[in-house]
Amino acid sequence: MNDMNDLVGMNRRRFVLGSAGVGGGLALGLQLPLAAPAQAATPAVVPEVNAWVVIRPDDTVVIRIARTEMGQGTLTGLAQLVAEELQCDWSKVTTEYPTPGENVRRKRIWRDFSTGGSRGIRASHEYVREGGAAARMMLVKAAADRWNVPAAECSAANSIITHGPSGRKISYGKVALDASKLEVPKDVKLKDPKDWTIVGKPLRRLDTRPKVIGAQVYGADLRLPGMLNAAIRDCPVQGGTVRSFDASVVLGMKGVRHVLQVGRSAVVVVADTWWQAKTALAALPVDFDEGPNAKVSSQDIEQRLVEGLTAAEAFVGNSNGDAKAALGGAARTVEATYAYPFLNHAPMEPMNATALYTPEKLEVWAPTQNGEASFAAAVEASGLPADKVDVYKINPGGGFGRRGFQDYVVQAVLIAKQLPGVPVKLLWSREEDMTHGRYHPIMQAKLVGGFDAQNNLTALHLRLSGQSILADVFPANLVNGMDPLTFQGLAQPGEHGFGYTVPNLLIDHAMRNSHVKPGFWRGVNANQNAIFLECFIDELAEAAGKDAIEFRRMLTANHPRNRGVLEAVVERVGWNKPAAPGIFRGVAQMKAFGSFVAAAAEISVEGGNKVKVHRIVAATDPGYAVNPAQIERQIAGSFVYGLSALFTEECTVKDGRIEQQNFDTFPSMHIRHMPKVESIVMPTGGTEPWGGIGEPTICVAAPAVLNAFYRATGKRIRSFPLKKHGITFA
Repeated sequence: MNDMNDLVGMNRRRFVLGSAGVGGGLALGLQLPLAAPAQAATPAVVPEVNAWVVIRPDDTVVIRIARTEMGQGTLTGLAQLVAEELQCDWSKVTTEYPTPGENVRRKRIWRDFSTGGSRGIRASHEYVREGGAAARMMLVKAAADRWNVPAAECSAANSIITHGPSGRKISYGKVALDASKLEVPKDVKLKDPKDWTIVGKPLRRLDTRPKVIGAQVYGADLRLPGMLNAAIRDCPVQGGTVRSFDASVVLGMKGVRHVLQVGRSAVVVVADTWWQAKTALAALPVDFDEGPNAKVSSQDIEQRLVEGLTAAEAFVGNSNGDAKAALGGAARTVEATYAYPFLNHAPMEPMNATALYTPEKLEVWAPTQNGEASFAAAVEASGLPADKVDVYKINPGGGFGRRGFQDYVVQAVLIAKQLPGVPVKLLWSREEDMTHGRYHPIMQAKLVGGFDAQNNLTALHLRLSGQSILADVFPANLVNGMDPLTFQGLAQPGEHGFGYTVPNLLIDHAMRNSHVKPGFWRGVNANQNAIFLECFIDELAEAAGKDAIEFRRMLTANHPRNRGVLEAVVERVGWNKPAAPGIFRGVAQMKAFGSFVAAAAEISVEGGNKVKVHRIVAATDPGYAVNPAQIERQIAGSFVYGLSALFTEECTVKDGRIEQQNFDTFPSMHIRHMPKVESIVMPTGGTEPWGGIGEPTICVAAPAVLNAFYRATGKRIRSFPLKKHGITFA
């Protein structure tokens, strides 16, 4: 098998025989099953040096990556970290995914499979580097044993081991089998970052070529011999159930094989092709009991949030001093209310999974952000013991947090259980994907700032009112009922720490949940919190009669890394120099997911409502930069997400259901709207925890543009998207 494209059209026998050897491990007596390799599969007989490294006789280095590649470059970054310590030839590096089942069977040797929260690299950098270093030590010892010399006299570089005194050399591929038989060392010393030669370099991504030439296989592409296809319709109101359906109406249609109920709320048509299944599903009479949420509207949900803005009780996420007393005694106060809507993840590839069930074995092919969660869901749904279940990760066509949930995996397994021995691919329609998402939490905020007679900011109260993701998804992670993730960018010191010093501060949250299920939408709560805070900081600066930058400089005096990224964008954008005629500027900064980020935007406005975003200068300090080129692409890509939400995207509720069904009513920005993005990657290193990349940068683009829009028009926009106010891209 040269690449995943070989799965297409493969006969079942060849698939079973081929998958048995993929992943290597033969030298240790292990057979890892096919795990939808990220780039190329390993031939049948190759030695596993350790769990992270497989080396072929031709010196090809296969690095196992537990996290999921979703376009952010996690795969290449993690491979760089392993390769750095392995001291291998980067031009011969390829990758593959281990399976979560094998991870369980090997006592979680690859640790966390979850990919989200910008943790793919920052939460695993140390132990994956240790894996590379341990493999290098084993290879060196194997060579030293072959030469009968001390390992201390040998060194490794570029996949070659050299014996210093004699000058003898040998390649990794020639000693890999011997190395695989050695005990994995426990005392592993990592390289000093100043000595890195692979990490920190803008190397080309390992997954670019298969994508460019069309060889990359996503879940929706997967085909297996004898496979059937399933289209699903779930109750459009979350919490509803199936009352009845009439299968006889569609069972005679071309290609239709089965009409099945899945769980309590969904019906599927299974057919030879997905289009046949979808066509029949559209004609299938289904009667849903939509339940108690059938009359809920956006207005109902918003009324609850408005009530929460002044409610007596709220969870305190951050405080110092006595904000309420200070506001009561302030010489004057400034107040504003902001609102942020539901948003759908809307990945280009809708939810899908393929399952093959027998009473003896379940196999699932899933484009998932969390292989272990998919594995656990598959085990539970199948009723089989864990040792009879395998989940093979396939690269997803976008995730953004949605594919951390496992509803589509469970559905695929429940369908396959009703059709034992037949592989079935479940593919949601775009409409199903839009209607049954896990939505960005809806939120409102009321902010009040107080000044003394000398126009010094003495107090700030920021009241959040809206959903809690953890209350729905991980209630056990609530802290005395409070959702700490609600305060991303506003929290006490930590990875989401508040970046200003205010003498009297109160940031609290009135939790107001709805039947619309929330989820971890890329950037999560930092997105709206950055708008709430950074636009209000501009309002406070104006009230104090101060320049927006000077005002922030005063408030960030005790926050040097916040100040650092702010100063970087201010200098690059030329804040202290006049902008070109018709160009207006705005700034924003925040700490989120362990990284410090800032943006300065330059825009123009035609007719008061047509906005052209010409340029955004963005700075990020993540502590360490594994691949600066990838970071620059992540910054630019995240702005597409953030600006689309700002201008055009919103999910509304009518009769209990999400109204937006496709991209015609939930549109993204177009390529012609994309501004020039100038990235400043400025890692400060040191002993602080590593910061993330994929999610923190998204939050600062929108408030920077909004602050520039105010300077251009004199209008403060406080509810979103901008299209609600007749404001569009120019």
